[in-house]
Amino acid sequence: MVCMARGWESKSIEAQQDEAASRITSEKPRLTRQAADRVREREKLRLALRNVLEQLERAQDARHRGMLAAARSDLERKLDELGG
Repeated sequence: MVCMARGWESKSIEAQQDEAASRITSEKPRLTRQAADRVREREKLRLALRNVLEQLERAQDARHRGMLAAARSDLERKLDELGG
């Protein structure tokens, strides 16, 4: 029977995971600062729109629904301007 140091298997697995992660990150194109800012802004607007839509489903007061509808159209306009 051959003795093997403990942890050898986990180090092998760790090396495989590192190799897989490096392949994934090398396949992604690098974004410019401006492109990354646009992606973040678009995602922020999408989340805000989703939040407004959820509130609109629950809102019962007509004035509150009107305010949410205005916010919805504003967010949709901004998303269209960003191309998203």
